Amino acid sequence: MASPSRRSPRKRVCPPPPQWSERTYVRIAPSDIGLFRFLLEGYDNLGVFTVVNKFKGILLLRYSPHLKREVRTFLKAAATEMDVAILPTPLQDS
Repeated sequence: MASPSRRSPRKRVCPPPPQWSERTYVRIAPSDIGLFRFLLEGYDNLGVFTVVNKFKGILLLRYSPHLKREVRTFLKAAATEMDVAILPTPLQDS
């Protein structure tokens, strides 16, 4: 019986820590805010969101810049459950 070969573990290269979080503004129906939170938790908490306007259903989603592709995938998946509109990010005064 041959002994199982042992591989050395792969070294994982972590990206450098970002200086700022990415932000995406999203508009959904106000009644879907709880569902949005539930779905985001199901995607291993890719980011956190803040309710900007609870009457219009505008959310500010914050996440690490290196997870941008995963967040876009999440938003596409969430759009199958509810109406999701990605809003333009307002300019900030420096």
